[in-house]
Amino acid sequence: MLKEFKKFALKGNMIDLAVGIIIGGAFNQIVNSLVNDIIMPVLSLLTKRIDFTNLFIALDGKDYETLEKAKEANVATINYGAFISGVLNFLIMAFVVFIMVRWINKLKKPEVTVKPATKKCPHCKSDIHLEASKCPHCTGDIDS
Repeated sequence: MLKEFKKFALKGNMIDLAVGIIIGGAFNQIVNSLVNDIIMPVLSLLTKRIDFTNLFIALDGKDYETLEKAKEANVATINYGAFISGVLNFLIMAFVVFIMVRWINKLKKPEVTVKPATKKCPHCKSDIHLEASKCPHCTGDIDS
């Protein structure tokens, strides 16, 4: 069982997956910093510093100034502000990742397509030069 696990763990796909997870974690920190430290402060100015975390409904019917005061009173709450904040964070993160991937893809050089230098003889199926009019293997005539 140990040999089988070693064979499984050292496969190329497993190593690629581990590298992808590590790079993904580092990329996650970059995106989080971009969103939390650059985009969210600007968005905060545009929304007049609305604090979505204090948007909630107390299920006991009373009004509480903040979510923390409702929690201190052990009141069940529907925290729709936290949900809105989560959706906004997701949309911002998804957009930032989209922009970054698009930017990275533009940096890649396009792959050069190489035209084939040979074609198949219709008679003997041997590889012959593209401009050949007669097959050197079977001497069959090749239509252009």
